[in-house]
Amino acid sequence: MAFFQRTDDSGLLYLASGDNIAVATRELAAGSIVHIDGAAIELKSRVDVGHKFAVRPIRSGERIVKYGAPIGSATADIAAGEYVHIHNLQSDYLPSYTLEPVGDQE
Repeated sequence: MAFFQRTDDSGLLYLASGDNIAVATRELAAGSIVHIDGAAIELKSRVDVGHKFAVRPIRSGERIVKYGAPIGSATADIAAGEYVHIHNLQSDYLPSYTLEPVGDQE
């Protein structure tokens, strides 16, 4: 199933109903109210373009789902409307590259 960004000037991108975060498509001010799936969410802080915020409470250790795919885990409890970034999110994936030589390669 394909998902497409809405062009309703909402300032956010929320692609899949299973996502627990949304992405700002323009700067969203702290205290702004956004509406997702019928819920009104107040942003706890400013969210810059391309950055994420929780659309519902996320428990520490819970997978963070963006665009229908897991992107990592919460390292702390995250409230609805809270900014989601490296201070409360960790990647669950190993990098597919390295800057160091591996084995006998140089």
